[in-house]
Amino acid sequence: MTEETLRMSRKERKRLIVMEQVRAGSLTLVAGAERMGISYRQAKRIWARFRHQGAGGLVHGNRDRLGNRRLEEGFKEKVLALYGEKYRDFGPTLAAEKMAERDGVRVNRETLRRWLKGACLWMGRTAWRRHRRRRQRRAHFGELVQLDGSHHGWFEERAEQACLMVMVDDATGHTEALMAEGETTQAVFGVLRKWIERHGAPAALYTDRKNIYVTDREPTAQEKRAGTGALTDFGRACWRLGIEIIAAHSPQAKGRVERKNGVFQDRLVKELRLLGIDAIEAANAMLDPFTADLNRRFAQAPLEEANHHRALSPGLALEDVLCLESTRVVQNDWTFALGGRTFQIPPQPNAPRARRRVCLRQRLDQTILCLYQGRPVEIEEVA
Repeated sequence: MTEETLRMSRKERKRLIVMEQVRAGSLTLVAGAERMGISYRQAKRIWARFRHQGAGGLVHGNRDRLGNRRLEEGFKEKVLALYGEKYRDFGPTLAAEKMAERDGVRVNRETLRRWLKGACLWMGRTAWRRHRRRRQRRAHFGELVQLDGSHHGWFEERAEQACLMVMVDDATGHTEALMAEGETTQAVFGVLRKWIERHGAPAALYTDRKNIYVTDREPTAQEKRAGTGALTDFGRACWRLGIEIIAAHSPQAKGRVERKNGVFQDRLVKELRLLGIDAIEAANAMLDPFTADLNRRFAQAPLEEANHHRALSPGLALEDVLCLESTRVVQNDWTFALGGRTFQIPPQPNAPRARRRVCLRQRLDQTILCLYQGRPVEIEEVA
């Protein structure tokens, strides 16, 4: 006589003991149902299966059967091979997205995560973090916008490092970005101009304490008269636009934009690689649809409907606000120099006299606006 071996769970073994006691008459079915933690009606069904099938009747009917939602044979190996070939440094979520988008291979991100861990292809990211109290989001769109520059190897080994200027609305997570060679005043002006043209001027900007944004020098006499305090070119532009600058004291304080930088450093780098992009101009051309997709997927509605962005004042030209501003003394031959270039002031009504100071605004397009006593002055570049 051959013996049959059954694989039973702990619950099924407990039910077998109860059923044996019921068959021996040492336990009633009512008491057995209570001991098993089930209803009397269910206990009668279990007792019926036990009488007709023995211990095998207590084993779950789907034991050792293939699931109806099982994946096709070899699919797991196909996915892991594709991951190792094209997406080795991708996280499971992004890899699953790109496999579906570019290769037509659809796999659940958690399934892929489990497979990658089992194959030791991805270990996850865990790190000890200092405990910090969570700061609640601002309630209104445009009430506070975080601004930061992320220096990173965006093009990997294909080109030199660049800087991604990122702006993130604190209330919604809405994002705008601009690629530049470095975190310069011109680059900050560029991303702020993009934001203002699309949404208006925000009420406040949250930045770090780099000397692009704030300065600890003593204010000039003109700044003292205006009551603005010492300002950088960026600070002066924000003052004219009515934007408050709030300087953070740590990277954690502006965690919203820091986390967004992490998203870009993960996803944008891989997207640039897949598209074969290795130049700043081409990167900026794809940034708008890329950030639009991020906003569509991850941005959220503000707590309050009121929009705190403001339109520009009538007559205020953005190109004459977001610019580098300096002063020069007019020489005896009615010339002045700026950035290695020499400019001549031709004869004209209300032209400044020699040895007087003029205000110069260097715009983002590198054109120069000369002002004397608040009025434009015609100038010509000379060799």
